[in-house]
Amino acid sequence: MVFSYLLRALVYVLLIILGRLEVTGRENIPEAGPYIIVVNHMSITDPPILFLAFPPMRLRFFAGEKWESHFLFGPIMKAVGAIYINRGEVDRKALREAITAIKDGSIFGLAPEGTRSRVGHLIEARDGAAYLASRTGATILPVGVVNTNLVATNVKRLRRTTLEAHIGKPFTIPDLGHRLKGKELETATHLIMAHIANLIPERYHGYYADSPALAALQRGDDPWPYALEAVLQKKEAEVVT
Repeated sequence: MVFSYLLRALVYVLLIILGRLEVTGRENIPEAGPYIIVVNHMSITDPPILFLAFPPMRLRFFAGEKWESHFLFGPIMKAVGAIYINRGEVDRKALREAITAIKDGSIFGLAPEGTRSRVGHLIEARDGAAYLASRTGATILPVGVVNTNLVATNVKRLRRTTLEAHIGKPFTIPDLGHRLKGKELETATHLIMAHIANLIPERYHGYYADSPALAALQRGDDPWPYALEAVLQKKEAEVVT
């Protein structure tokens, strides 16, 4: 725990150099785990921003297996909760470890997109977050980060960046009475991304800009049927092409 506080202090000092952080929605953070934090991913600064936006806690997360052997970051990431995963394949061992951790009450953080967006907005997500949520029944806490894609450019120009982290209201995937798979898992993924998109400016909506589930959230309607509609429309388009 002492190490975590020291790391937090170091991250805070780096943030002062890079800019400042504005956080909204801290009242939405559950008092205890298990829950899954899902966040958009545009920059290497996203994890530190998430680290500071939340109160001190042990956050479990996936990290690429290439970092496991790194002389510096490997031990640090493991100490703060990393589960190393092989990115290019379905790493069942890492998934089992994550599921066990969540069922044991851990707070797990991940970016559903699976990789950093290099286009400055949301890209199509993978099903990892939906899979973990469906297998554990854990609450999902959406977070939208803003302006992290500008940090690198601003640093080169000796400018500081106003970074934002918007924490949304917790939600759960509807209980269908069985494990989700196929289009149901894709629907859950779309639902998760709609919740994230709802927390960030329109310029970041990207792949989900025309999401009927996002529109439903903005109207205050149940987004699940509309997420399913979006998935079915996508599959019909794939058949046509």
